[in-house]
Amino acid sequence: IMDWIGQRCFTAVHQRNLVYNTCWEDPRIDREALELGPDDTLMVITSAGCNSLDYALQSPKAVHAVDMNPLQNALLELKKSAIRHLDYDDMFQVFGRGFHPNWKTLYRDQVRPSLRPADQEIWDRRENFFDGSTRRKSFYFRGTSGFFAWAINGYLNRPKGLREVVAEILAAKTTEEQAEIYDSRGVSELLFSGPMRWALRRDTTMAMLGVPRSQRRQIDRVYPGGIGRFIQDRIETVFKQIPLKDNYFWHVYLTGQYTQQCCPEYLTEDGFKRLKSGLVDRVWTHTTTVRDFLNHHDGRMTRFVLLDHMDWLYDRFPESLKAEWQSIVDRAAPGARILWRSASLEVDFVDPLNVISEGKPVRVGDLLRYQTDFAAQLHDVDRVHTYGSFYIADLKGIAA
Repeated sequence: IMDWIGQRCFTAVHQRNLVYNTCWEDPRIDREALELGPDDTLMVITSAGCNSLDYALQSPKAVHAVDMNPLQNALLELKKSAIRHLDYDDMFQVFGRGFHPNWKTLYRDQVRPSLRPADQEIWDRRENFFDGSTRRKSFYFRGTSGFFAWAINGYLNRPKGLREVVAEILAAKTTEEQAEIYDSRGVSELLFSGPMRWALRRDTTMAMLGVPRSQRRQIDRVYPGGIGRFIQDRIETVFKQIPLKDNYFWHVYLTGQYTQQCCPEYLTEDGFKRLKSGLVDRVWTHTTTVRDFLNHHDGRMTRFVLLDHMDWLYDRFPESLKAEWQSIVDRAAPGARILWRSASLEVDFVDPLNVISEGKPVRVGDLLRYQTDFAAQLHDVDRVHTYGSFYIADLKGIAA
């Protein structure tokens, strides 16, 4: 019954809403892992599109952003149109500060005309996401994950002094200073109260954050204390051991905005100018499944970024996961590299999958050459630090 309820919550959230308003995967470690060159063609799951634009800044041949949720692709298309038609100051006000007092005019006159009709319809109904006119003033407090961030920001104002302490930690210059503030000011006790721990164990909360019940079960099964303790430990690691001065993921989540010194690459002045000069045109969106995109795409992919979505498939849709890997094998260029993340500390559901390669049945694990040490090294410095594991694998034995 709980599985059914959890799945219904997750499906209801994801079929009708913008879930991710910012990407929750660190592209800095992805750039090192992908080693993108001018001949690379990359497929990535869209999410909020920030990382697709980041990859485009490495000047690959093409970036294909794929997502089943049309609102996620509409967000990336909105960013692409804004890059093409706004100046940097307006762009940063919209997507850096999270709102623009003249958004409706900018949208109607400059951004909207080049959007596809379906994307126009989506944003016509959501103009107030960016105009600062509602209680959730920032765009980064909109969507389902944004609603949770807004609730957390309200919660930070409740325990006396917690908001000020969090601001001090975000402004700290070293991890030693971060840890000293965190421990000496009792942040753990203030932040992880009984109501907070209760909320972190709810399926509805996890659904808003884009975490399906299958991911929660993975963590509950292997992590002492389950999902609530996992989240608490990860947040404490971020606050005490991961430098926050350039950690724009947690900065936007805890404040509702970026700064020009702490933001995604597409929002830096240099990144914006380079995308505007033509690199943004190398990013394409596709509203479909990974399998269907690959099955209908001409040509081969040299790089795949699968995020954590296999965690969503393996439990309830194992045949879909198998078919997806068949499509990856069929469309992969020789030596293609694949990145993925998982909530689990160790993924055990990829290697046993059976596919056909060069006319013969073979286990996926026998086709993969894992870069285990490299992945572990990068995972340790992941600024987001909420995933259990990170994988880099090269496909071997794929004919040209």
